[in-house]
This record gives sequence, structure tokens and C-alpha cells, in this order.
Amino acid sequence: MTDKEQPKRSRRSSGAITLRDVAMLAGVAPITASRAINTPNQVSPDVLRKVQEAVQRTGYVPNRMAGGLASSRSRLIAAVVPSTVVSVFMETIESLNGTLFDAGYQLMLGQSGYSAEREELLLEAIIGRRPDGIFITGILPPGKARTRLLASGIPVVETWDLTPTPIDMLIGFSHSDIGREVAQFLIRKGYTKFAIVRAEDERADRRTVAFQETVAQLGLPPVFVANVGASRSLKSGREAMARILAEAPDSQAVFCSSDLLALGVMTEARARGLTVPDDIAVMGFGDVPFVADMVPALTTVRINGGQIGTLAARFLMDRAEGRTVDPRIVDVGFSIIERDSTALAKTLT
Repeated sequence: MTDKEQPKRSRRSSGAITLRDVAMLAGVAPITASRAINTPNQVSPDVLRKVQEAVQRTGYVPNRMAGGLASSRSRLIAAVVPSTVVSVFMETIESLNGTLFDAGYQLMLGQSGYSAEREELLLEAIIGRRPDGIFITGILPPGKARTRLLASGIPVVETWDLTPTPIDMLIGFSHSDIGREVAQFLIRKGYTKFAIVRAEDERADRRTVAFQETVAQLGLPPVFVANVGASRSLKSGREAMARILAEAPDSQAVFCSSDLLALGVMTEARARGLTVPDDIAVMGFGDVPFVADMVPALTTVRINGGQIGTLAARFLMDRAEGRTVDPRIVDVGFSIIERDSTALAKTLT
């Protein structure tokens, strides 16, 4: 869209694309644009095409709350997370919800199941209800969902990742840094032959690549990677460990993209008569509550999910209430929590 084609928006101070903007770009009256969107059978095919093209180009999403209360704020915050089942995100969700509730806001939660398509559909539905803010897990890539969020004018906080170009606000950490530091941690303990068990996830991808690069730079053997696809279950971890023992039996340490997968790896190792860490070391990601009480206790990467949730709630409420958020990007970092599953109990050969 050129500068001349861009409609001069008649909008609230939020910067949201309005129906009038769509109508202007399509060259029709606002009431005609409304009919094309809500009752398309009442307009001609040519008008429908023009309005649909304008909607696509602007990222406009109809306000499903229109005709309701005319208050400037809904006191509703929407969040989209990949999962809440034995999830690394639970601490974040709990602190987000608690902080919002104490301030008189309500949280609407949607689960994407790590599906980009499902996330896009959820965001479209959420934007149409015009919440006061939207919480997203991860960085939203370029595409229709990002365009619509930018067009909506709704405050957005992306989390659990880092980028210099967020949609609006960002609270997270570097997954590449995690991959490098985990590799260095294991190498310092004397391990030289590694395997990675990872689920299909862009953030786990970056941890894996950084881990592999760090190992390669030191001239160590290539890292064996066992992909488990979209599954993140204990069973998937067991199956991945079976692959490691069959295809890379000399592996000395396994880094898993989640604590649940690490539990599966340790379970399969035990079933095969192996001892952790004497025969093979295991490390997870997330530090979910049960891993400190496992036997052996699991070494893992700890993310301060509670801090992310609290800060995200405050950022979104500040923006909803007209206050400036500065800085808009916060790196909360991470910690490696060393426990028994990576202790060197005997000399490696």
C-alpha cells in the first residue's frame, strides 16, 4: 500500500484501524462496508471483493463488542499460550492472572497447542473482542496475525523470547544464549559427546543450533539430535532415548527441550538398566515443580516465569490506563540449576 492509498484514519487515540478506514479504502460508504463484512449476501460481488481486499490490506478485525457498552476500557486482558498441561508457562500464567485480578482485571486464556494456525485464529477472535491488552508467548512472526495486531491499536506484550523489533512491548530472554551456556556448562563438567531431545518449536530450534555451534567450535563430535515432532510427552522422551541408545550409544549427556521430555529420557534409561548420571547425564529446560524431587533430581534451566507474568500484567495495565511504559523491552535472563542428574560420578571414557 502506497502513502497515497493509505487511508487517513478517523480513529481513537489507540491507533486502531476502523470500519470507516476500510470503507474509505474500498471506496464505499461505511454502512456498505459493514454489510459486506457482516451480511455479505446483501452486497454485490464487486463491492464484496473491494471490501474484502481493504480488510486484508489494513488488517482490520470487526469489533464484536460494537453496540455494547461504550466505556473506553473492558478491564479484560487476553493471553495466548502454547499449553498449560505440565507446562513451563504455568508460573507465568498464575502470576499474570494474580496481578491482574488484584487490580480489578480479568484474564481470558487461549491455548494454541504450539500451532501457528491455531494461534492466528485465536488472535483474530481476541482482537474482535477488543480487550485492554494482549499477552503472547513468543515472538509473533511477520504475517496476517502480526499485521492485524499492529492495526488493532491494542497494547501487546510478547514474552519468553527476545527481538529488537517487538510488536509493542517485550519481556523475555535469549534462547540462543541458553543453548550456548548449557553446552559450556556440560563441557566444563568433562562431557564431550552429546545428544539433544527436542520438540518441534522455533525457540527449541534456536537453543539446539546454538548448542551445536558451541560444541563444533571446540572440535568435539557432532551432536546427535532426536526430534520428537509436536509431541512433548513422557512417552516421546522414552522413545527419543531409545533412538539415542540405538543410533548414538556413546552419548554421555542429553539436553532436553523440556523437563517432561527429560523425565521420559531418564525413565527409559532406568528401564534399560542405566544409571543417571553414572552412565549418562540428563538436563532439562523449565524447572517445573516436580523436577527438584525426582531421583536423581534434574539439572535444568530455570526461567523466572513469575517475574515475566507480573511485569507483563503491569505493562498492559499501564498502557490501558494511559501511562507510558519505558523501557518497552526487558531481558529477565535465565539460570542453570545444577542438581544430581549431571554430577560426574565416575571417569568418562
